[in-house]
Amino acid sequence: MTTSHTAQRRYDRVSADHAQAWLAAHPGALVLDARAAADHAAARLAGSLRLDGRNHETLLRREPRERPVFIYCYHGISSRSYAQMFADFGFAQVCDLIGGWEAWQAHAAGAGATSARDAHGNTPLMTAAWRGDAAAVDVLLAAGADLQATNGDGNNALWMACVANDTELVERLVRAGVAIDHANATGATALMYAASSSKPRVVRALLALGADPALRTQDDFSALDMAGCLECLQLLRAATR
Repeated sequence: MTTSHTAQRRYDRVSADHAQAWLAAHPGALVLDARAAADHAAARLAGSLRLDGRNHETLLRREPRERPVFIYCYHGISSRSYAQMFADFGFAQVCDLIGGWEAWQAHAAGAGATSARDAHGNTPLMTAAWRGDAAAVDVLLAAGADLQATNGDGNNALWMACVANDTELVERLVRAGVAIDHANATGATALMYAASSSKPRVVRALLALGADPALRTQDDFSALDMAGCLECLQLLRAATR
């Protein structure tokens, strides 16, 4: 990471290989895309808002100065001007992406950052979901992480979000395309895990998203059979009537 200084304010510049770490370290950052509308609509960092040349004044006045700001453009040129603008306006943590979207795509494609696995076979997306790290999940989804990857036990990223008891991540992953009814090596689904682990909030979220309560494990157990608490039992009884 480098820092750009002026007589008044400073902002940071981060390379594509360090951008994910910066975003993960600044959850809730205002992520701004200074590219054209069509390019922003086609592909973008998750949660990013497009800078259209007119809304920056509103953002400068509306957003709290303590909110971190991350800005990217095509090649890291326009983003520098916007970063300086936000820094000069008093925002304490401003960062722009060196090389812009082009560098981000090249890094994601060349470094294999979204597919590397740990000793248990977990991908970065699975690990981020297990930690409940929404910012990292957003970055990995935007970078094209494999949504159907599974670890050594046959569990996917959705299972890990259920372990974290994070219903927002559960919904985010399902809507991104992670298979909601994926069965692991024993035939267990995320819904079965949530039920057996007494996580009624997760059970409710999965059912609302369309999880199938009628599926059964290799040992012929359903999520209802595996319910570990009364609230999970009631939710699954209602869903299977």
